[in-house]
Amino acid sequence: MTDILIHALLIILMPPLLLGVIGKTKAAFAGRVGPSYFQHYYDLAKLIRKGMVISDTTTWVFTAGPVITLAATLVAALLIPLGNHHAPIAFAGDMILFAYLFALGRFFTTLAALDTGSSFEGMGAAREATFACLAEPTLFFALMTLSRMSGTLSLSPMMSNLSVSMWFSSGAALLLLVGGLFIVLLAENCRIPFDDPNTHLELTMIHEVMVLDHSGPAFAYILYGAAMKLFVMGAFFINIALPLKSGNAILDWGIFILLMLGLAVAIGVVESIMARLRLIRVPQLLVAACILSGFSMLLILR
Repeated sequence: MTDILIHALLIILMPPLLLGVIGKTKAAFAGRVGPSYFQHYYDLAKLIRKGMVISDTTTWVFTAGPVITLAATLVAALLIPLGNHHAPIAFAGDMILFAYLFALGRFFTTLAALDTGSSFEGMGAAREATFACLAEPTLFFALMTLSRMSGTLSLSPMMSNLSVSMWFSSGAALLLLVGGLFIVLLAENCRIPFDDPNTHLELTMIHEVMVLDHSGPAFAYILYGAAMKLFVMGAFFINIALPLKSGNAILDWGIFILLMLGLAVAIGVVESIMARLRLIRVPQLLVAACILSGFSMLLILR
């Protein structure tokens, strides 16, 4: 019961902090102080108190999109184990539900963007769908590889079976898998070089352009859902890349939190270095991620 409570608290409270750590890291690379670590909490609280402006041309899809996306991400967060602790919800085949919950959220985000009738938001929705077609195979290859290694279709026992010793027996496959998943982690969470969440430049906008017409609480749901998605996919990545386990429940929670903060710093460093990557190279990165995860699965199957 205690582990479930801690799991729920981390899901609710930690996601905006990761964005703050990424922002601070990028600011340090640029020689600036940057906003507070807790700036995203302030922004969410401010948006919740504001009113909403809804166009007369939109339907229920526009208002339902942010809520459904946030709900789908929250359910996905309950399926993923954090550190050396089982998820609150676990059953055979939950890894398929885990992957398609993200697809459901993406579908309603793009549908809400198209519902506005704006060609600008339609452009962003088209880019989002294109990137998804390139990124989703990597995630499924990764899940199939991990299922083969663990002999289960459930995420909790799948992650529990991972340990540092597996890096010695299947290091090549895991290295390829981690490389592909990190690229997908950046793409799925609209991070540089795939998207820039801090700009409104037409040539670099994907996710941000799809939510331009949302305001107030709806926009807060979108921002919070995006932060939670980063947290969930980051936890999935950490479980594979650094499966550190001490056997002590409290210490394992502390290790998980430190690893997540370290991942946020790593993302900030990578974004600072790759900020100048040309946009035309982005599809090539996603194809490379798919190839890496595909070769990882072949190494496990041989």
